Amino acid sequence: MLDRFLFTKIDNSALLVFRMFFGVLISLECYGAILTGWVKRNLINPQFTFSFIGFEWLQPLPGAGMYYYFFLMGTLGVCIALGYKYRFSMLAFTVLWAGVYLMQKTAYNNHYYLLLLLSGMMFFLPANKNYAIDARLDPRIRENTMFAYVKWVIVLQLLIVYTYAAIAKMYGDWLDFSFLKILFQGKAHYPLVGDLLQYTTLHKFIGLSGILFDLLIVPALLWKPTRKWAFLASIFFHLFNSIVFQIGIFPYLALAFTIFFYPPELIRRIFLKNKSTFIEVDFQSPSNKKWIIGLITLYFSVQLVLPIRHYFIEDDVLWTEEGHRMSWRMMLRSRQGIATYKVVSKTTGDVYMVDLDSYMTKAQQRKAACYPDFIWQFAQHLKREYKANGEEVSVFVDSRVGVNGKPFRPFIDPNVDLANERWNYFWHNPWILPSKMKDFPLEK
Repeated sequence: MLDRFLFTKIDNSALLVFRMFFGVLISLECYGAILTGWVKRNLINPQFTFSFIGFEWLQPLPGAGMYYYFFLMGTLGVCIALGYKYRFSMLAFTVLWAGVYLMQKTAYNNHYYLLLLLSGMMFFLPANKNYAIDARLDPRIRENTMFAYVKWVIVLQLLIVYTYAAIAKMYGDWLDFSFLKILFQGKAHYPLVGDLLQYTTLHKFIGLSGILFDLLIVPALLWKPTRKWAFLASIFFHLFNSIVFQIGIFPYLALAFTIFFYPPELIRRIFLKNKSTFIEVDFQSPSNKKWIIGLITLYFSVQLVLPIRHYFIEDDVLWTEEGHRMSWRMMLRSRQGIATYKVVSKTTGDVYMVDLDSYMTKAQQRKAACYPDFIWQFAQHLKREYKANGEEVSVFVDSRVGVNGKPFRPFIDPNVDLANERWNYFWHNPWILPSKMKDFPLEK
């Protein structure tokens, strides 16, 4: 039963068209990062970058190097769209994108993570078997079919993203719409829609429909009677997000996924201008099916576990941020913070108050005021800097944080020397103060 479900040969037109969309979109992402100043703001202007912990060795290239880096990634996207040297282009892009993803997190976005997953996945998929330069140069590889598992791994990945996004929204500040009020307050200056976005009735509609959309969109696209309405809802939902929140290529990537839910003859007629009849399916069991099933099982086991890891970490992820990334917790909170960093010499006892403007951009300072990993990393940076000058120091941080417009609370234990602490990857870091404290007054 499982063999027939996964290894039935089906028409591959959806994968071929998705490859084209995917290549174009990642090109726009990379070229756009240069043109909009994203590369300059996040990788060139900062004195140092906040990489993922454990990947501090990944640093931006000097000078204009990161411009060339992103230009190369954009060009690889063009090659992917055209199906030219597809395997090499896909592997090269995946490696380069993984590098830029891990070397900076000040401008973290969930779709950067999704792009990383999809790039790695697409490397293994036969997306250059037709309507590709590779197939034209070597007609022997040309095929009009693919194994059914190719379609279903993409659909399952999409289901995981949406389902966990819906579950994450089921918390107090979303369900009482107070977070949505905060979210849209910053959009009041938008022409035409700015005033409309301030209405409580709209907040309620978006709050409830957002959860329902995330929960139902994949099943609704799979079921033929609701497919048309689901597609129209997708267009409205994703274009609304693109216009209001300006979140890059993600809305258009999400729309590109919908081609996997439509009959292949329709995909061929619309996108490939091919009116040939639908290819009959047949079953064919590959010799390496055990490896394929094993890899799919391992990959999706990780994808199912990662988003729930915060339930096994002490305290609320909304407060601690531990387990937040790679969990599809999208547009869920607003954090503000105030932090002072104090360096104490272990030799002389001299105390130095750190001038953050001398070290970080404003965007980095906002992160280093209220995100625990940023705070710990900057403390480690100060430790290394002073040590390079021959001085052993302790670093103490007084940080107060407000989440979703609530009063500021003490966030970091000011008596803990963060220079002497190790980062705990998998469990709670005890120097993050509890979300519920009776011993500290609230600050407005």
